[in-house]
Amino acid sequence: MRKSVPLVPRESDRLGTIQGHRDGFGFVVPDDAGEDIFLSEREMSRVMHGDRVKVRVMGTDRRGRPEGQIVEVITHVNRLVIGRLLNENGVLIVAPEDKRIGHDILIPPKGQLNAKLGQVVSVEIIDYPDSYRQAVGRVVEVLGEIDDPGMEIEIAVRKYGVPHEFSAATMKEAAALPDGVTQADLEGRVDLRDVPLVTIDGADARDFDDAVYCEPTMFGKVKAWRLIVAIADVSHYVKPGNALDEEGLLRATSVYFPRRVIPMLPEKISNGLCSLNPGVDRLCMVCDSVIDVHGEILAYQFYPAVMHSAQRFTYDAVWEVISNSNGPDAARFAQFRPLLSNLYGLFKILLSAREKRGALDFETTETQIISNELGKILRIEPRTRNDAHRLIEECMLTANVCAADFLQKNKHLGLYRVHAEPSEEKIMTLRQVLRTASLSLGGNEKPQPKDFAKLIKEIKPRPDATMLQTVVLRSMQQAVYQPENVGHFGLSYPAYAHFTSPIRRYPDLLVHRAIKAILQKKPYYPSLPERVPLNLTLPRKGQARTNASEAKKSQSASKAAGPQKGKGAAASGALAVWGQLGVHCSSNERRADEASRDVEAWLKCYYMRDHLGQEYAGTITGVASFGLFIQLENLFVEGMVHVTELGGDYYQYDEARQELRGERTGMRHRLGDRLHVLVSRVDLDARKIEFSLVKSVISERDGVRSRTLVLASDTGKPNKKAASKKSRPSSKAPKKSAGINVNAAKTAGKQGAKQSKSAKASRGKSAAIRAPGKPAGSKPPVRKGKR
Repeated sequence: MRKSVPLVPRESDRLGTIQGHRDGFGFVVPDDAGEDIFLSEREMSRVMHGDRVKVRVMGTDRRGRPEGQIVEVITHVNRLVIGRLLNENGVLIVAPEDKRIGHDILIPPKGQLNAKLGQVVSVEIIDYPDSYRQAVGRVVEVLGEIDDPGMEIEIAVRKYGVPHEFSAATMKEAAALPDGVTQADLEGRVDLRDVPLVTIDGADARDFDDAVYCEPTMFGKVKAWRLIVAIADVSHYVKPGNALDEEGLLRATSVYFPRRVIPMLPEKISNGLCSLNPGVDRLCMVCDSVIDVHGEILAYQFYPAVMHSAQRFTYDAVWEVISNSNGPDAARFAQFRPLLSNLYGLFKILLSAREKRGALDFETTETQIISNELGKILRIEPRTRNDAHRLIEECMLTANVCAADFLQKNKHLGLYRVHAEPSEEKIMTLRQVLRTASLSLGGNEKPQPKDFAKLIKEIKPRPDATMLQTVVLRSMQQAVYQPENVGHFGLSYPAYAHFTSPIRRYPDLLVHRAIKAILQKKPYYPSLPERVPLNLTLPRKGQARTNASEAKKSQSASKAAGPQKGKGAAASGALAVWGQLGVHCSSNERRADEASRDVEAWLKCYYMRDHLGQEYAGTITGVASFGLFIQLENLFVEGMVHVTELGGDYYQYDEARQELRGERTGMRHRLGDRLHVLVSRVDLDARKIEFSLVKSVISERDGVRSRTLVLASDTGKPNKKAASKKSRPSSKAPKKSAGINVNAAKTAGKQGAKQSKSAKASRGKSAAIRAPGKPAGSKPPVRKGKR
């Protein structure tokens, strides 16, 4: 092999982060938020997913993308890698669970700890790969067998770098906190213990961070409603600069898996001191608002308080009381019926105001996984939502709007929850799809939320409503946290902030601190602890990518300037710090979502192994050039039909119509179409389920009619131009040999990346499986505000 000549660094070289792909190639995501730079498989042999590098653009690839060559590896990010221990031709390797890491890791003699073949292990990298050498590591933790209960979660938290163990300093600080509210805690707080505040949550909820109360009132001569939203006062216990605060910042959010939650804060706080459990005193921050009969917020104020939850309700119980006044639940909770009726009356007003405002309301089917005692799926059910869910949502929205307005009016920096308007490119694509369905989107070049709300209302009665709603939803940007307010497009709010969940979201905790600082008439400047690495990962596109790029620049500038002390320095760099915090919280939110989806995908694949060879009706939920994404109607599981499984034709992808159309037959497969498919393959490693399209053939013999299933791929020869199906190569099971070839292990590191590739190819399909009342007492003064 011809040796590549090292590049001499230049000023034009760009810094970026490696984004690996399971097929061996990758990209550099540049810090300047420019276009991603393609890296060939050969270039990727030197680096791993997540590494920081300097790259030089050398030209363009055959698809017109900028192609680069790595000049220098700045930082190797992957110190620990999770994977399975395998024996390849007498050599021990660990195959990473994260398929974006395209390197098998060589395990030298005596480096396997006490791990057995096939077990899931955590490996510490000793030597990183380059163009001619394989990565080498040693096993530092044995997690267990791949089928062990909860193993999929253990893998996910390590795969995505989710902090899952609290530090000793954090636990010590949490243990030192009192078990309840002390007399000293009550100083300067409004006493709301005589107000029958109630919590309304899901049946399986363990932490209760919000409570509500509503009563009719008069605002001057205007009839109105008084809404009290009390939120657990986490900021009273989690102080800036302490170990608890650093741990909360590091995590930034709680992560929710089926049957398990990895909390942002220790249980002493999340399920104890800051959980608004019934029958105990709790400290809270209150948004006390007055709302007229048109849903307009006439006035609001924030204040610290102490409360005593009168009742813990579930959504279903509240809905039973509201919907059936003669039912058993209505009799059981008779003393709370006036309160719940008041809340429901206000909800209907807020709902009407929401519709007039033009907030988007997508009808989506949420599902819940029902698991057995081992954590494996028994069934997947649609999650039923009733007006009790939406009632609490509207109360929380009101409090969040008031929080954002409070920050703005007092000109105090904070984190807003921003949802930018759709990009021009997305709007153009959406209009093309709508045109094919004889629909249009108003608003000309700048459609407003009302225009989208009107469109959704027109879509709902149509038979293709699901398909069209999906297209509209995909045109939206992702919501992010940032200090610059540009409004919330989806909710149609000029300003919106998260205030209602400080137990599980760090941005809410920051908003609480900012509000308290305003009440105390002094500014709040957040700091960035040196021990907490910020997650400033650049996403693929949208406002979040620009924010992350700016955050990286400000971080580099602050490091170059060195440490600065004093309030003046804190004030001058405050905007940059808030910006970095916003990107960090947004990135960790995405990370939590990815980890949760990964676990759900694994569980669904494991579940579908028992359904191989079975036929189901499904709906097309996504269309791509390489195939169709299908969701099974009864199982609520999604898989893919590859384009080569569609039969003897060449299919053209039409992005505007969201369809695959056969050139010869004219056969069309569109978003929202129903198909019959066969579960043909399950790949646990790749978290993929593959379907084959089936057709029914009715035959009659001796007066007896019979139905036969035929695979679409068997009904004709594929067109020569049809894309080849990308599947993993044939597998061979790990060898359970009596011993390990020590000599082979010693020399394997010299065999280079070439052996790594061949080992991976021989492993291939190892996981692929085939088969055929009371008033609120004296009211505190209400600050009149104009929104």
